[in-house]
Amino acid sequence: MKDFTHINKKGQPAMVNVGDKKVSLRTATARSIVSMPAEVIAHFTGGDIQSKKGSVFQTAIIAGIMAAKKTGELIPLCHPLGLDNCQIDIQINKKQELVIDCTATITAKTGVEMEALVGASIAALTVYDMCKAMSHDIIIKETKLMEKTGGKRDFKRTK
Repeated sequence: MKDFTHINKKGQPAMVNVGDKKVSLRTATARSIVSMPAEVIAHFTGGDIQSKKGSVFQTAIIAGIMAAKKTGELIPLCHPLGLDNCQIDIQINKKQELVIDCTATITAKTGVEMEALVGASIAALTVYDMCKAMSHDIIIKETKLMEKTGGKRDFKRTK
């Protein structure tokens, strides 16, 4: 088992020193799954929900991108990064769940997994916020890293 990278030899929190790492293209995609009751799903028209607060998906996309850009401010030991790109895609799967994918890209010395995870999470929370007036039985089921490239090793989840 590897050691925790954000704990120093004294057992204290520490930011990872990326000074000696090579700059490379790094990408990460994270996914959040949101389960909604049928009465909320019934409000979907043209691939989006129009709520009293506006377009749910469009607002969630903007919120997720904004959050991904602020990851270094939200998570204490994350490096502040200027993302090259951040894209959020929201689809409805066969189980009538929302699948929110956030893909972040940067050319840097450190990866963007946390930015993708934060972006997907905040997009899911925004969907919840915008739809909670219709039902509180909305469940953010999971958020997980789906894929990352660049750095020491690549990763791809099959499920």
